[in-house]
Amino acid sequence: MITDEEIKKIIDESIGLDKKEEKLEESYVAREKQFNLKTEFLSAANKKNHLELYDNYVTAFNKISANLDGVDRAASNSNDSRYRSLKSDETYNMNAVYLHELYFSNINDMHSTITMDSLSYMRLARDFGSFDAWQKDFIACCKASRCGWVMTYYNFYTKSFMNTFIDLHSENVPVFGYPVVIMDVWQHAYYRDYLGDVKTYVVAMMKQLNWKVIEKRFEKVDRISRAMRE
Repeated sequence: MITDEEIKKIIDESIGLDKKEEKLEESYVAREKQFNLKTEFLSAANKKNHLELYDNYVTAFNKISANLDGVDRAASNSNDSRYRSLKSDETYNMNAVYLHELYFSNINDMHSTITMDSLSYMRLARDFGSFDAWQKDFIACCKASRCGWVMTYYNFYTKSFMNTFIDLHSENVPVFGYPVVIMDVWQHAYYRDYLGDVKTYVVAMMKQLNWKVIEKRFEKVDRISRAMRE
């Protein structure tokens, strides 16, 4: 039987938290990670823009987190509140950091391949009817997003993998979900290189999904879901 402490460790590892993370009172300190975007499907200028935006979100999140330490919580209200504004910005920038890291990590495989006996393939085929059906639904989500992200995630409520779009980092975020595949579909991600053609961009990026990284995410989902059933 997996203990509660082991479950917590699995979740902490999956979102990049460990005992070495800096913490100042109640503030969280995000550390910028280094990514080498090798893909030939994005221009050098676009890659540079991606990484600069990511860096800006890390900086903003850390600043907001620090400001929350000294904010007047007694003056908090739902209409005009410094605390409310900071908490809203905290979620927006925190999600931006995390989603960028997931996206950068699950692309860039120049020799992308997935086998039919992999956990990723079997779970997607099981919950979408076929692997091809998952791809079509994922692309449909990318086209439906107004500006944001598309995510394949495990829904612990429905106990199945689903696709969804997250607009503006923090709108339409499913509760109790674990992300396994992330695609950036903000217009800046594809407009420069694909003249606004989101489908062509997504199909190109899906050709270089890093299934080794994605497989590990599926394995963690299996471990967590098994532990929750015990």
